[in-house]
Amino acid sequence: MGVINFIIENILTQASVTIALIAMLGLILQKKSTGQVISGSLKTMLGFMVLSAGSSIIVGSLTYFGQIFTEGFQMQGIIPSIEAINGQAMNELGLGRDIALTFLAIFVFNILIARFTRWKYIFLTGQAILWMATMTTVFGYFAGLRGLALILVGGFIGGVFAVAMPAIAQPFVRKITGMDEIALGHFCTIGYVFEAGVAKLVGEKGEKKKSVEDLKLPPQLEFLQDTYLSVMVVMVPLYIITAAFAGEEFASTLSGDTNYIMFAFLQSIQFVVGVYVLLSGVRLLLAEIVPAFRGIAMRLVPNAKPALDCPVLFPYSPNAVIVGFITTTIGCVLAMFVLPVFGLAMILPGMLTAFFAGGTAGIFGNLTGGRRGAIIGGIVHGFFITLLPALLVTAFNSMGFVNATATDVDTVSAALLYAWLIGPLLKAF
Repeated sequence: MGVINFIIENILTQASVTIALIAMLGLILQKKSTGQVISGSLKTMLGFMVLSAGSSIIVGSLTYFGQIFTEGFQMQGIIPSIEAINGQAMNELGLGRDIALTFLAIFVFNILIARFTRWKYIFLTGQAILWMATMTTVFGYFAGLRGLALILVGGFIGGVFAVAMPAIAQPFVRKITGMDEIALGHFCTIGYVFEAGVAKLVGEKGEKKKSVEDLKLPPQLEFLQDTYLSVMVVMVPLYIITAAFAGEEFASTLSGDTNYIMFAFLQSIQFVVGVYVLLSGVRLLLAEIVPAFRGIAMRLVPNAKPALDCPVLFPYSPNAVIVGFITTTIGCVLAMFVLPVFGLAMILPGMLTAFFAGGTAGIFGNLTGGRRGAIIGGIVHGFFITLLPALLVTAFNSMGFVNATATDVDTVSAALLYAWLIGPLLKAF
């Protein structure tokens, strides 16, 4: 068990190490030279770590923004946190070992399903699998499962999600990227496909469909065609206005000796820096992982595709990412006020989810419905990804997790599958 825990905690949950090892395996299977194997593996790790560094910069900036946003608009409600659920499950319920083994089981079932079915996707976002393992273990435990049954059922359900979600997203990913070598490995896929469907219904069609990437600007605004400058023009006023609403007294507690307005300005620039670093990492990662993965596709799982985290799509439609972020945030805020009217919990908008999931959903919406589809679809997407966590609160309350919920809609869907179907069936028999 100690060896398994070491592998899970120090290798499988370290996404950069996992992806580097997979790249190494692919290069070895292609019988590349020792130098090529070492170079390809290290460059893959470097690319992923640059991507992660960009994500960390964005997370730091958005954490600050979330604090001033909550204070500025006086919001009180539940903040979704799968990390808190994971901690409570391990410390209070003693499910740490089961979560670890379920995590490993999801990997195994993913490979088996990919090997013996036509779903040829290997899910490589380790952190997302950890959260799926947490959710299936917790809900399986309260459904009455114990021991090996708890691990196998959770591993199988998680494994199915790990191949089904990339498979569902792949027709869209193929059109977004113009290739079929990579897939999307992010457990918010139901939300992405949901926005794509809404955008197709309400968006522009045929020759009238205009992408947000094709905006025609007057000469004096042509500088906005630069992705990073256009992001800056949106984020700077958003941060400064929100800081002003939060007020000097509160915002100064976050800015230290720096003027709170200037600090908000610098944080908005920091966000843009994070986007720049993230996209640089994506380009480096894709340049290495796609050729390396051919070895696995040829030998272990024929025609396999690596399912990678959502930022791999950002370079293909950067304007849609920003549109998706803003419109998803609007939808989350609307849902925050509307859902309590129907007796559901008030869920505070999660800025990280709004950016990463909302931005990716914006790409899907823009693909199927153009500008109008991306805008309307994004707002509906924000409402949708707030509704599911609100429904989950009720299930968690009945299990003793007070005011707890999560955000990734695929993971939430797996939990609701247990709560509404698997649990009642097990109890009935």
